[in-house]
Amino acid sequence: MTTSSLPAGRRESFGWLLRDSLAIARRDIRHWTQQPATILITWLFPVMIALMFGGLFGGAITVPAGSSYYEFLMPGMFTLTMLFGLEGTILAVTADSARGVIDRFRSLPISSGAVVLGRCLADMLSSAIGLAVLVVSGLLLGWRWHAGLAAALAAFGLLLLCRFALLWAGIYIGLNSKSPEAVSPVQILVWPAGFLSNVFVDPSTMPGWLGALATWNPLSATAAASRHLFGNPEFPVTAASWASRHAIGLALLWPLLITVVFLPLSARKFRTLGN
Repeated sequence: MTTSSLPAGRRESFGWLLRDSLAIARRDIRHWTQQPATILITWLFPVMIALMFGGLFGGAITVPAGSSYYEFLMPGMFTLTMLFGLEGTILAVTADSARGVIDRFRSLPISSGAVVLGRCLADMLSSAIGLAVLVVSGLLLGWRWHAGLAAALAAFGLLLLCRFALLWAGIYIGLNSKSPEAVSPVQILVWPAGFLSNVFVDPSTMPGWLGALATWNPLSATAAASRHLFGNPEFPVTAASWASRHAIGLALLWPLLITVVFLPLSARKFRTLGN
């Protein structure tokens, strides 16, 4: 029996969708035990980047008096970590598609959206763990939040919202890629997309057009909103910009727009895959 032959009520039931999605997520999570080195590197790689850039830029960039560069850097690193996992999502979805795993899932009596939603749930869990590892590392390096626990939790919520939106973009790209080798150009572009932001430096120090791109990068909105909510320092010129003054609103708007575009595209591509 194929998915299309299921009774309509069962196919469209939210309960069935959630149950099937959790089953797919458990399958993806079990893969972690088969590749422990890969998943550990995924969680620890951002820590290495934070240490490296903190050491490289920490003595060269002036931050407000009484603050350390890590106070400025860590919210940006939290945001960048939400982007870094995109490569793993694309590769995992592409590999499943290339090996025919997704075609086998499509032949099973499960909800049509469960495969992509299950992947999303598993990757969100991985992202939350990776974020927790980086937060602990930041605390050990001297980073602190200063605006209260509620504001800090709101900042973490914005970070995970950003990751949720980027996941759907990754799933869509993975579904459209023919082989793992074909996603290499996308992997290369992930780094410029992350670095062309306010994660490491003040966009006002960049050439005008480059600074404008960095200022309006969706990652910059999440990083700036996180700094606001954590009570961490910002560069004076950047803090005075319209994008920074409305960073929390933009940190909500950008992920919602990305999700609205890529979630239905991913669901539609999965339904038509192989047709």
